[in-house]
Amino acid sequence: MNRQETIEKINVALEQIRPFLMDDGGDIELVEITDEMVVKVRFLGACKSCNMSPSTLKGGVEEAIKRVVPEIQSVISIEESINA
Repeated sequence: MNRQETIEKINVALEQIRPFLMDDGGDIELVEITDEMVVKVRFLGACKSCNMSPSTLKGGVEEAIKRVVPEIQSVISIEESINA
């Protein structure tokens, strides 16, 4: 699977969980896939400050992504850069 196919599959996985995040006023975006097969995502809206975000990340997001791309090693959340 090439990089573009991997990105497309990850985005499909994110689309499957997005409605649940949006129900709570949040969202998620794919930021990067590293060469080490680590997916970086950014929580948006209410998800940024939700104390359940770590559980959502591991139990929902990471599980959904690894289901479609088993080669992924982990999924991590990054914060928006203050200097952006």
